Amino acid sequence: MDKRLRSLRQQLRDQNLAGLLIPHSDEHQSEYTPSYAERLAWLTGFKGSAGLAAVTLDGAAIFVDGRYTLQVKGQVDTKKFETLKLHQDNVEDWFFGNLKKGDVIGYDPWLHSKSWLEKVQKKLSQNDISLRPLESNIIDEIWLNRPAPSKAPAVVQRDRYSGERSILKRKRIIESLKIHNADALVITSLDSIAWLFNIRGTDVDCTPLVLSFAILYSSGKADLFIDPDKINEEVSKHLGKQVQLFSKNEFLEVLCKLGSDGQTVMVDPNKTHAAVFEALANTDAKIIEADDPVQIDKACKNDVELEGARKAHIRDAVAVCRFLCWLDENGPTGRIDELEAVNELYDLRKEVPLFQSNSFDTISGAGPNGAIIHYKVTEETTRKLKTNMIYLVDSGGQYLDGTTDITRTVAIGTPTEEQRDRFTRVLKGHIALAQARFPEGRTGAHIDTLARKPLWDIGLDYDHGTGHGVGSYLGVHEGPQSISPVGHKVALKPGMIISNEPGYYKTGEYGIRIENLVIVQISDFAEEERPMLTFETITLAPIDTRLINAHMMTAAEITWLNIYHAKVRESISPLLDKKEKEWLILATESITTL
Repeated sequence: MDKRLRSLRQQLRDQNLAGLLIPHSDEHQSEYTPSYAERLAWLTGFKGSAGLAAVTLDGAAIFVDGRYTLQVKGQVDTKKFETLKLHQDNVEDWFFGNLKKGDVIGYDPWLHSKSWLEKVQKKLSQNDISLRPLESNIIDEIWLNRPAPSKAPAVVQRDRYSGERSILKRKRIIESLKIHNADALVITSLDSIAWLFNIRGTDVDCTPLVLSFAILYSSGKADLFIDPDKINEEVSKHLGKQVQLFSKNEFLEVLCKLGSDGQTVMVDPNKTHAAVFEALANTDAKIIEADDPVQIDKACKNDVELEGARKAHIRDAVAVCRFLCWLDENGPTGRIDELEAVNELYDLRKEVPLFQSNSFDTISGAGPNGAIIHYKVTEETTRKLKTNMIYLVDSGGQYLDGTTDITRTVAIGTPTEEQRDRFTRVLKGHIALAQARFPEGRTGAHIDTLARKPLWDIGLDYDHGTGHGVGSYLGVHEGPQSISPVGHKVALKPGMIISNEPGYYKTGEYGIRIENLVIVQISDFAEEERPMLTFETITLAPIDTRLINAHMMTAAEITWLNIYHAKVRESISPLLDKKEKEWLILATESITTL
């Protein structure tokens, strides 16, 4: 890393810059970036999915969120990079302490949203420090053997899985354009494009996305900017005559022509890189800043997508139950490690019909590694599973009809009373959210407290959101919906799929998380005086009762758990062999306080 930092600083001197911003991002503002865009990892060693580095001629810092506060210390040289919290410590304040008035900071306009840059520039200007867009990315100039973007072909997402033809989706989105009196909508988010055009790909690990840009016109036509090598006859026929194909490097040219014609262009300032706004600003375009309408439409699944999700979760549960059975047999022996567990679970998922890939890198944390919220096991960090520890496994699968994400915390041997207390509190929070009934129009922030209260009661908490949206054979982390203290912008709506995953993490000792996916649905409670919503839990796998202190639970909570386990048993038992079925029956036995 020393050599890379030295090379970077020499580039800064050559370009008369005092600093540089290096985000974990690509030109699509993606959470999971393709290998060619892993600039933050190349410079710092940090491999998490959210982060930002700031480098000056004599200092450097890396900002990560609460999921990665432990991971960053194991991956980044903290003598070279000061470690700070992404949503608490401001990069502007760090620059104030490391730069002087008149200094200039470089940034790649293809990697930052307009709204974020405006916020940063406003504060930096108070100390007469400015931001300068760069014509080319400095990291790319010094990154030897940088991977090339994928040329893997795009594929069609069939109507039997999508539930709706692309042309009908586009017609509905065009209505949003008309409301804003816009002539065109610029789309740079890969998940929006994949969903809107019913195409999928393999350009990003674990997420079936295709590297592309798009412009949708109020006339009904669309431009898709994509590597020509990705388009075969089947995809071309599927897209139809209303979709004109361009190479990806023609995007700016068409964008500028659109602006020169004086068109009214709708762009999402939070999800679109600053380069788009800078290009349009130099034309006669009228820019309307508004949320990408595809995101909310995509989040509310249709009946076909919801049924696909339910079926995918049943098939996925077969693999998870087989894995948990295997884990109970092999975990206490002390012979297997975290990596072997990851490989076993992957091999079991590969046998499941319609499986395409993992939906993210499996988090496999034994003992203290489980306390690292987004821990990624490697050959260097893998730890043996052994008796008298607890093991956390967070995993998921991408299936043609749905995306899964499940976390289970498992006792290997005898858990301590403290571990049982903390697990039970997490479970109580999970059940409270699963049973929630709330008025239409409420956001995830309104109900986040339900999951945290049992931990708050004794002064504990966790540093991540309680729930994130999940796509339909798309992103395992999907917006705009969430359940978190900051998830106050978007109301939860029927058809959304979202996770329910409270947790607790004791640094250096253990981690606990219980995660199921739920569907937001209309409540049918007979005495309702106003429209209400509730959740349908669709994840099906045992919750480890060995970690439960039943005396801490209410009768209603115990009833919920017993009913849930009965559903797991009924749904999954017929799909298991004799040994696995016997294990599942024991794992889902009813509990009681008597």
